[in-house]
Amino acid sequence: MSEAAKVLHLDTQDETDTLNRVFAALSDPVRRQILTRLEKEECLVSELAAPFDISLQAVSRHIQVLVRAGLVTQERSGRISRCRLDAGPILTAAVWLNQYSKYWQAQFDALAVWLGELDAKPTRKKKRKR
Repeated sequence: MSEAAKVLHLDTQDETDTLNRVFAALSDPVRRQILTRLEKEECLVSELAAPFDISLQAVSRHIQVLVRAGLVTQERSGRISRCRLDAGPILTAAVWLNQYSKYWQAQFDALAVWLGELDAKPTRKKKRKR
């Protein structure tokens, strides 16, 4: 079975749990901002925490959620912790979501037909009285 097929069917409870952790991690705006920062470069936890108006401990908890979801890897050297993005689980979630694109596409197709009919209708211009 291909990797994409495995993702779509979620054959095991582990695969379902992984997808649940990814969506839970992505549900928070702070965590999404952390991922955006990590998309550009690896960062220290203190660097990730700098733009937020929350404690370093709160940012660390957000990072741990991302680590458990498999979206971030952390390397520790003494008290220094460097974080790196791992986009693989995001691809897994995107593939899972893509199986529903047929429903979205049907809605877009219906909208296109409706807009086409709207454009085809003759417009009536009212005569202005002067």
